[in-house]
Amino acid sequence: MRSPRLAALELRRFGRGRLPRAALVALLVLPLLYGALYLWSFWDPYGRLDRIPVALVNDDKGAAAAGKRITAGDDIVDGLRDSRTFEWHEVSAEEAHSGVEDGRYYLSLTMPADFSRRIASSSGDSPETGALQVRTNDANNYIVGQISRTVFSEVRSAASKKASRGFLDKIFVSFSDIHDKTVTAAKGADKLNTGIGKAEKGAKDLADGLRTAKDGSGKLAKGLKKLDSGSGDLQDGSRQVADGTRQLADRVDGVYADAGPFLRDNEKTIGDTARLVSDSARTVKDNLDVLVKLAPGTARTAHASSALIDEVYKARCESATVPDPACADLKRVKRAAAEVATVADDLQTLIADQDGDLKTMRDNLDTLRKQADALAARAPHLSEDVRDAVKKIDKLNTGAQRVAAGAEKLHTALGTAHTGADALDRGIGTARTGAETLDGGLYKLSDGSDKLAGGLHSGAKKIPDYDKRDRDRRTGVMADPVQLASHDLHQAPNYGTGFAPYFIPLSLWVGAMVAYMLIAPLNRRALAAGASAWRIAFAGWLPVVAVGVLQVAALMAVLHWGIGLQMFRAAGTIGFLCLVTACFAAIVQWLNAQFGAAGRILVLALLMLQLTSAGGTYPVQTSPGFFNAIHPFLPMSYIVEALRRLITGGGPGPVWQACAVLTAFTAGALALTALAARRRQVWTLDRLHPELSL
Repeated sequence: MRSPRLAALELRRFGRGRLPRAALVALLVLPLLYGALYLWSFWDPYGRLDRIPVALVNDDKGAAAAGKRITAGDDIVDGLRDSRTFEWHEVSAEEAHSGVEDGRYYLSLTMPADFSRRIASSSGDSPETGALQVRTNDANNYIVGQISRTVFSEVRSAASKKASRGFLDKIFVSFSDIHDKTVTAAKGADKLNTGIGKAEKGAKDLADGLRTAKDGSGKLAKGLKKLDSGSGDLQDGSRQVADGTRQLADRVDGVYADAGPFLRDNEKTIGDTARLVSDSARTVKDNLDVLVKLAPGTARTAHASSALIDEVYKARCESATVPDPACADLKRVKRAAAEVATVADDLQTLIADQDGDLKTMRDNLDTLRKQADALAARAPHLSEDVRDAVKKIDKLNTGAQRVAAGAEKLHTALGTAHTGADALDRGIGTARTGAETLDGGLYKLSDGSDKLAGGLHSGAKKIPDYDKRDRDRRTGVMADPVQLASHDLHQAPNYGTGFAPYFIPLSLWVGAMVAYMLIAPLNRRALAAGASAWRIAFAGWLPVVAVGVLQVAALMAVLHWGIGLQMFRAAGTIGFLCLVTACFAAIVQWLNAQFGAAGRILVLALLMLQLTSAGGTYPVQTSPGFFNAIHPFLPMSYIVEALRRLITGGGPGPVWQACAVLTAFTAGALALTALAARRRQVWTLDRLHPELSL
């Protein structure tokens, strides 16, 4: 008889009465107790946190900051009420303490009396952190304590964010105030720079003017020095002139006293004499002209006469046989003629050499003639003229005395002016040095003020000036600068979906385990008939596989339509679970076939090892090393990983790996079962009288 027929005959036993039928139904429903009930209870615990009673204590007294009332405790209470995170009960601190202690409340959240004051202190001189007080009791429930830490961490973060927003808003407002003040300062610096620029130009003009003034004062000092020296000479000269005019006046007065009467008495004689002098000068000038004109001819005549006398003397006295008795006289005449010729030559030479002097003499003779004519003309009034001249000389003397006195005063004043000019020159030099220093200082000051203005303008541009919208946006970012950009590639919609890959194989393992409590791992008919070991193994494996497939169908129908499990790859999930139940059936069959009653204990032990090392709840890396060591060698490790990809999505690699592993485990377990079946075909005393029977 073939294995499928033997498997069908094995299943028909469950249709022969009510109890077998009930057992078969229980066998089909049993995985639901593990899979469906477990997942249903864990399906969405975080969605029902509002049913957990939590004590809320608000002792915050509020605070004032910047003229505003701060009630941070009330704000948090309002926010918690709106969030409906827990079932909040507003109670006193004493009731909260006792309630957490006796289990009426799972935990308590307290806002202390100084909570707002501490938050408001962030804008003061001594900032303090505000503390939310959470009290838990793990004796009530450990998981609630863990959940509360996550929830209250978010509450604390929200409170800190709100407090930070207020504090940062003040900072940004201060930035705006600083910006406005800096802009005002920059405008003032511009005006200062303009004023300093004008002052610098004025200082430069002043320095240039003082430099020119210094040159002028130096020249003035030198000029006054020369004037002082000249005024000294003038004083000396004017004094000498005054002395001379006094002496002249005295003499003139003395001479006039003697000559005045003479002039009055001899005016006519003086006039005649002057006219005689004029005529004589004219005659001399005229004769002088004749002399100049006749001198050359006279010289020639004198020489000719001298030569003639020499010839006569030579003929009569030297050449004659008998000298002329008049030779002595002729000789004297000869010498006289020679002297006359010499004198004529000398006269001609003198006239030639003294031509300029003769011209001067002519001019002087003209001047003498004119003066003599003038004297002759004034001779009738010579006495009055002399008297007027004497008066003028007296006046000249008086003026000369005054000039001398004035020159003395001028010299004294110029001496004082010279001293003052020297002092002025030194003062202007000092002023010029100061003006140049001032000009240099103002240049540096102008450069510095320009840099100051530029720096203030640059600083004003760098200092932010935010409006309310910008402040709100920036305070929001700075109060919570780091956002968690969480992106779940294949998100499980709830807690139950995340645990389904863990609880589903658990239920199928239990289903296979219970199935082999009702179905023999080795078909007795096949054993009695002496069938082959492989046929015996398949005959005991196929009925449980068929039951397992029905268990998969019932379990997944309830999970999908009853609880709401959504599968990313529904068909793949069903097919893979059929392979899982076939593998589990083969492993449980072998353990029962090989070890008998003890095999059922080994099935439970193997289930425990798989549950603790599969990584179905926490990553296996967080488990002790023993579980990490056995993790790769147990089938449920691969099943959990594959179901995660089939239910929530992801790459199919782990699914195909799990299929290969499960196929290997199935084939290996069936081979070992066949080996055990071959051994069971031999009856022994241990089989007839087993030591343990379950």
